[in-house]
Amino acid sequence: MKRTLTAAAAALLLFGANAYAQQQQDFSKVEVKTTDLGNKTYMLEGAGGNVTIAVGSDSVIMVDAQFAPMHDKLKAAIAKITNLPVKYLINTHYHGDHTGGNEAFGKEGAIIVANAKLKDRLANPPPGNNGQRPPAAPAEALPKQVYTDKMTVSTGGRTAQLTHMEGHTDTDTVVYFPNANVMAIGDTGGPAPRIPNIALGATIDGEIAGVRNYVNMANAQTKIVPGHGRLSTKADLQAYLDSLVTMRDRVAKLKAEGKTEDQAVAAKPLADIQAAAKASDMQADNAVRRIYATLKS
Repeated sequence: MKRTLTAAAAALLLFGANAYAQQQQDFSKVEVKTTDLGNKTYMLEGAGGNVTIAVGSDSVIMVDAQFAPMHDKLKAAIAKITNLPVKYLINTHYHGDHTGGNEAFGKEGAIIVANAKLKDRLANPPPGNNGQRPPAAPAEALPKQVYTDKMTVSTGGRTAQLTHMEGHTDTDTVVYFPNANVMAIGDTGGPAPRIPNIALGATIDGEIAGVRNYVNMANAQTKIVPGHGRLSTKADLQAYLDSLVTMRDRVAKLKAEGKTEDQAVAAKPLADIQAAAKASDMQADNAVRRIYATLKS
């Protein structure tokens, strides 16, 4: 019998991949690269999601914390920038390559901030792709301040504007630093060509709406820190938004024609984008399934 991967299983597979990546990586060989974004704001690249640092007069606002074993290396990279403590640690979403460092930074006094749904995901994690539910995050790793739609965090003359969207997960937060014109978008987007990663709780329409919102917030000078990959621009994310609409419309056409989810996958509607992005068949097929499953009827 032919075996197929359901949209729900595809979403769980993406969640499990983060844990697998941590198990396979030799963190001792990772070097943290720091990029100065201007106005005492920095992008740190290491292992896991990109980190954004905003230095105020008395403390630091940090966005994401990579995998847990990266804590000491991130601390060392921050120490080369400033000796001020991290006061706020904002999570862009719940995946472990962005929240793994929560516990260590939380124990050091950082106030973890996130969407309310993220706290629930960490306290009550969904099963992995093996069907097993991972252990709940310890108390120190959980957000101490949560919000639902929008929130502002300020310290030492620095302000971070938080906006919730549901494009990569249902826990997504986009962070904008207005006095630096820097935006951290987590895994909700990146420069095209790119295959979207629509995981648990997210939808293709939520992804499009969220990306359109922050593209409209940005201008030609905005520096955009994606969850993974190179520093991006408004033009990069506009191209990604355009491709998202194209992908949705292609899958929607197949669904409107009466094609089943498996038939839509077999039609390879994202083949040209997959090739340009150098994405795997699994990534493209998962995206088709998630788009198909989350399309409004």
